[in-house]
Amino acid sequence: MLAFVYEDAGKLGLKEVPEPRAKNNTGVIKVEASSICGTDLRAFRFGSSKIKPPRVIGHEVVGTVVEVGGDIEGFKTGDRVQIAPALGCGTCHYCKRGYTNLCDSLKTIGFDFDGTFAEYMEIPAEAFARDHVTKVPENLNSLEAVLAEPIACIVNAQSYLGIAEGDMVAVFGSGFIGTIHAALALQKGAEKAFMIEVNEERIKMAKKVLPELIIINSKKESLKDAIASHTNNRGVDVAITACSVGPAQVDAMNIIAKRGRISLFGGLPTETTGFVDSNIIHYKEVSVHGAHASTAVQNREVLNLIADGKLSVKEFVNNPFPLKDILKAFDALNREEIVKAILQPGVK
Repeated sequence: MLAFVYEDAGKLGLKEVPEPRAKNNTGVIKVEASSICGTDLRAFRFGSSKIKPPRVIGHEVVGTVVEVGGDIEGFKTGDRVQIAPALGCGTCHYCKRGYTNLCDSLKTIGFDFDGTFAEYMEIPAEAFARDHVTKVPENLNSLEAVLAEPIACIVNAQSYLGIAEGDMVAVFGSGFIGTIHAALALQKGAEKAFMIEVNEERIKMAKKVLPELIIINSKKESLKDAIASHTNNRGVDVAITACSVGPAQVDAMNIIAKRGRISLFGGLPTETTGFVDSNIIHYKEVSVHGAHASTAVQNREVLNLIADGKLSVKEFVNNPFPLKDILKAFDALNREEIVKAILQPGVK
């Protein structure tokens, strides 16, 4: 079968590999849809010490079960499933409290197990054992369902922020993640959602999805002055850095209101210090939160949100790529021509 394999930093490519076979405690899916996330893009650009090569990468997936081991209950061939890829051990302090994404021995599909950028994928035994495999609602197509995992990461981040009616929310970065962050904030009753972005094409795409966004191009106007004018000099109640840019964290600190909440959602690829001002945190009583991956419960929550029509992702699923064109997909993301790339391995 065709798969996209990480051999080493700077050495990734399509190659023919053997199709996986189910063991007693695993299953195999035919990959219907897999999407490329920011973590995949960073690995493509810079490599990753977390990936154990050679490894088929990718972790956002929906697929149809084609083989299931004899020890697996509740699933059969023909079931269409989604998998929460960050797999906890089930026994550590954090797993026992439901924070499986923070497991001391976390294993992740696409890093510790062969991933989703392939025609077929083995579902690890841990995914079945930890209840990370979910049947996709029948009315939800695979291209939309595959976006549940990255959105679940957003749900995880916002669980700390207490976004409520009347809040002013600023999101740095107008990509898929930033746009969904803003959409969920507005859904929770935010009075205004600001999008801080400097790329005009991405601004157009974000406005197409969410016309109510207030766009601030910080290259063309003072961010601090613009926020002050929109918030009666108060600042924003919530700031979310949905981009991997250190200075965005500085800007978030500079526009946050008293008792505001900041989410450092986007991980930084290089220098990670010098962006957080502890005096602002201290004197304004600001809360600063991180966010890492998501739980299976959050994945299921998002699948239901999309299936029930409470969250639309249709604008992001219009132009999927066949697996053979994965390099074109990465190139389009690198050039910022698109905000989300979805692969369909079954399409030639």
